[in-house]
Amino acid sequence: MHWEKLIETFGEKTEISKKLSGQVELLTHFLEEIVGDKEEKEFLEMLTTFPELAAEAFDEGDSKVFNKLETKIEALSIDQISAFLRYYTVFFHLMNSQEQREITRINRERAIHTNPESPRNESIAEAVHYLKEQGHSVDEAVAVIGKLDIQPTITAHPTEARRHSVLIKQQRITEMIDQLRLKDLTPYERKAMKMDILNEIHLLMATDEVRTGEVTVEDEVENGMFYFRNAIWETIPVLYDDLRNAFEMYYDELLDFDTILRYRSWIGSDRDGNPNVTPEVTWETILEQRQNVIELYLDELNELRRYLSISQNKYTITDKLDESLEKEQQLRALSERYQRLYNKEPYRRKVTHMMHKLRHQLKAADSDNPGYILKEAQSYRAKDFVADLEMIRESLSQSGLESVAGQGKLKHLLVRAKTFGFHMAALDIRQHSAKHEAAVAELLSAGEVTEQYLELSEDEKVALLTEELKNPRPLSPVHAQLGDGTAQMLEVFETIGQMLELDRNSIGDYIISMTHGVSDMLEVFILAKEVGLWSFNADTVESQIDVVPLFETIEDLEECGKIMSEIFESPLYQEQLAARDNLQEIMLGYSDSNKDGGYWMANWALEKAQRSLGKVCREYDVDFRLFHGRGGTVGRGGGRSNQAILALPPISNNGRIRFTEQGEVISFRYSLAPITRRHLEQVVNAMIRVTVSSHESYEGRELFSDTMEQLATASMESYRDLIDDEGFWSWYTAKTPIEHISRLPIASRPVSRGSAKAADFENLRAIPWVFAWTQVRYNVPGWYGIGNVLSTLIEQEDKLDQLQKWYEEKIFFKTVLDNAQREMARTHIPTANIYKDIDDGTFHRRITDDFDKAAQAITEITGQQHILENSPVIKKSIRFRNPFTYPLNMMQTELLQRWESSQEDEEDALRNALFLSINGVAAAMQSTG
Repeated sequence: MHWEKLIETFGEKTEISKKLSGQVELLTHFLEEIVGDKEEKEFLEMLTTFPELAAEAFDEGDSKVFNKLETKIEALSIDQISAFLRYYTVFFHLMNSQEQREITRINRERAIHTNPESPRNESIAEAVHYLKEQGHSVDEAVAVIGKLDIQPTITAHPTEARRHSVLIKQQRITEMIDQLRLKDLTPYERKAMKMDILNEIHLLMATDEVRTGEVTVEDEVENGMFYFRNAIWETIPVLYDDLRNAFEMYYDELLDFDTILRYRSWIGSDRDGNPNVTPEVTWETILEQRQNVIELYLDELNELRRYLSISQNKYTITDKLDESLEKEQQLRALSERYQRLYNKEPYRRKVTHMMHKLRHQLKAADSDNPGYILKEAQSYRAKDFVADLEMIRESLSQSGLESVAGQGKLKHLLVRAKTFGFHMAALDIRQHSAKHEAAVAELLSAGEVTEQYLELSEDEKVALLTEELKNPRPLSPVHAQLGDGTAQMLEVFETIGQMLELDRNSIGDYIISMTHGVSDMLEVFILAKEVGLWSFNADTVESQIDVVPLFETIEDLEECGKIMSEIFESPLYQEQLAARDNLQEIMLGYSDSNKDGGYWMANWALEKAQRSLGKVCREYDVDFRLFHGRGGTVGRGGGRSNQAILALPPISNNGRIRFTEQGEVISFRYSLAPITRRHLEQVVNAMIRVTVSSHESYEGRELFSDTMEQLATASMESYRDLIDDEGFWSWYTAKTPIEHISRLPIASRPVSRGSAKAADFENLRAIPWVFAWTQVRYNVPGWYGIGNVLSTLIEQEDKLDQLQKWYEEKIFFKTVLDNAQREMARTHIPTANIYKDIDDGTFHRRITDDFDKAAQAITEITGQQHILENSPVIKKSIRFRNPFTYPLNMMQTELLQRWESSQEDEEDALRNALFLSINGVAAAMQSTG
């Protein structure tokens, strides 16, 4: 059977979309042609045979078929395995791209068939329609939009295995396959396009799937800029068009709105555990962002200049614009050629002046002299750029060209200017609390305050730090006398000062990882005070930074409300809040809490933390923004952003939100503009809904909370029993490819806080922890621990009825349960079973036992016959992928076995093959960590 036919058969069998199946069939046609050119006939047959055998084995449960597949793979050489891995990986990457295109097609089709009475589900129009239906007047609805403060935050966490060049090629191939299917082409055009597709696939196959060298922070910055320059840049103005159109449709008002969505970034500024992020790198990052956004503005202005061909002979201009042009003419900002060319075209002349100023800023940003850059930056700032655009819009509007002023190119550019400024995305600085503590201890010693700071109690530290913050003198006037760690810490704050001078919007917040107490926050102010970013004079604080605690462990999440109450009680901190618009941001960690306490406990601890923080902030009348540190997978707080927002406790909803966008989630949501638009409109829709939602009823709340606490406690005990078992770590490191994941060059940050290797459970970061579980198809962090506790609870009288009722009524319970069953559907026990056990199978049985109990309990609670029956599209996709994924896993296990007995001269080839297998499984699972 040819591969193309195999796809058709599997597609029919799993009932995936016919259009998607057709796209994938066309893709495999090209892959077959390439395989036929490059490989022996037997190779193509085996490429097809492997998934056929896997499908047969799954259907019939026949161990003989599994053994037959295993025997065929055992007979392959390393080079042959590597070749198979490359083809399967390319297949999955391109199939993933095709799925994205299919999602785009479906969304577009649904949009075409909507009407005012039935707006598209989860769209901005639906949210505004909801406001209207709920009886909100236009002023009330506008006020709701005015409360919105949405800040997605792009991170560089090591969860994207694909290289940037691979992503670009995949996009190009997918676009051309779309065109081949959908466009009317002449025979010559069709032939040429087929050749282009084949050539692109050839080039993709010839490109290293895995980076051959270590990833630098500069590489990550460049990758991040790809998403900002393309899908994000294209999408942002469209959201405001959607908002304007929705208000016109439902309120008959054509309105403008303030900026409700801005991006932040950690790329090039997140220092926690990454020694490669130096102050110099952070400075270079913000300059790189500045250059990129100015280049984009120049492209936009060039288009706008062509567009605004308005003659002063036909339309007058405002006095303000006229004065501006006269002033710039006196400065001789334009060449005689442009003065002559645009003599009677004032808008073109004004735009050309603006381009001249931007080119000057671009040239300055390329300088190696920070002083020169900072001086020149003051000559034309982002707010000046916005003011110039507003001047043009005002003149157009007053001269009778309201439509040109209020929509289209000028309007879109103005939205972008207000959103991205000259900084693109504000950079947050993040560092571990222990690093601050060590630096402050050295400063206190240098200042002859105390040699025993590290030995003090928390109360003693807080008292000492408070007194020192009130003392105007620096602790160490001569930084050169300090150790390298403390000196570089102060350099970071000096860099923050430079960034503030360059552009106040270029710097975001200072985030403290592993915040355990009030002293962790005050220590940052000590460091800021040393370089002049913070001072206390005449009972008044002058502060140029916002300090954000990050609560990550289960214990810290339990204590976060108490910690914030203590800090809000401090008169000194009250002055800090007064200096920063009375706004406090608080970050919640989803990754480490899951790694620490397991799936259900992490979710419940986060739910309680948000309730507690919302209550405390409201009690102290502090405006607040919660920052959700969500990862890509369910085990790290992943899942659909809008559903997560709708599940937030109402007391924590105030229109403000931040959330991280990490790893493969970034490439999924931000590779294609239509997908980006859908993602962001869903987020805006959810934020509008929760901002106007009333606090939930407390009827039955105590029973619900008690039961959730019982579930969380028992599931954490089960989880900790597993991972704290004395034999677990040895089993985990032998069972999974964690050793090789730790060496995979996919990010600049080490996978372990302790070293570059996966040294132990405590030091291993949450991302590779989840990544390894995903590779072997257990997906333990996304569900483990709930099986025993749910099955025990269901056995109690009337509990099943209660759980079924909560699944229908309590969005928190429904979301956590649905996310768990999604991870369970992606779990594949037959695959996990082929990986080597170094015990007698006890750990595998413990995991599968909990899995079986969880599956039984979830189906009873949800009323389904099988797991994920309520999400048929996802379930069909998983079923379709499994026969193609299983051979990848089997090849990986074969390579792991060979690695154990390998000779030194084989290690490089084996290591590269293992990297290919990790990359391939990640592509198949559409997930790393």
